[in-house]
Amino acid sequence: MLTSVQNYKVKEWKKLHKRKYRNRENRFLVEGYHLVEEALKSDWNVVEMILREDISYEVPDGVEPFKVSSKVFDTIAETETPQGIAAVVEQKQWDFKPASLTLVVDAVQDPGNLGTMIRTADAAGFDQIIFGSGTVDPYNDKVLRSTQGSVFHIPFHQGDLKDFLPVLKENGVQIWASTLNEKAAPYNQLSAPKQAALIVGNEGQGVNEEWIGMADEQVYIPIYGQAESLNVSIAAAVMMYHLKN
Repeated sequence: MLTSVQNYKVKEWKKLHKRKYRNRENRFLVEGYHLVEEALKSDWNVVEMILREDISYEVPDGVEPFKVSSKVFDTIAETETPQGIAAVVEQKQWDFKPASLTLVVDAVQDPGNLGTMIRTADAAGFDQIIFGSGTVDPYNDKVLRSTQGSVFHIPFHQGDLKDFLPVLKENGVQIWASTLNEKAAPYNQLSAPKQAALIVGNEGQGVNEEWIGMADEQVYIPIYGQAESLNVSIAAAVMMYHLKN
């Protein structure tokens, strides 16, 4: 059992709280029964499991188990009331190719918003997600918890949108950009194309003008009450389901 917070393994796990270290090690940490079990059920590679001293769990073959004291687990946990189970998972990459339904996320910075969009894209049957530059890390703990495990169900790609959007357009994917400018049309007045990519933007500044310029359609959601706007994850959900149906 690991009892010292100075142990090198404990320090390695704690470093996975930081994006720079996650990317360097190509690993990330998930915490809690639900996320750990979703990771184990998926085709992602779970390399280590961390169990608090009072937790019994049958660790699958091929996964290295570590038993730790409550003090150690509290050191690596990011939740307020840890469940005593965590796992180290290898990051995953997919070959990018055009698909029927793609969610494109431009510089969304709130972890809860991003996690909710991942979960909704999964629920709405989208094929993939693209995270543009400036977007919060999908392996951030708060993002992972907000996805409720959907992060393990849907492929995603990260990088500059200029490397993705032209490929989509060249392959007949119609790009919709969510905007509030005078050229935008109500989303529900447009028929959903067979292949579509929906771009949603930063909470404060919206979609970058460069990506708006590449869109086939600029769309918005009508506001019938007195609210100034919709939360970006709610807006994305409404339009994703419209495109799916």
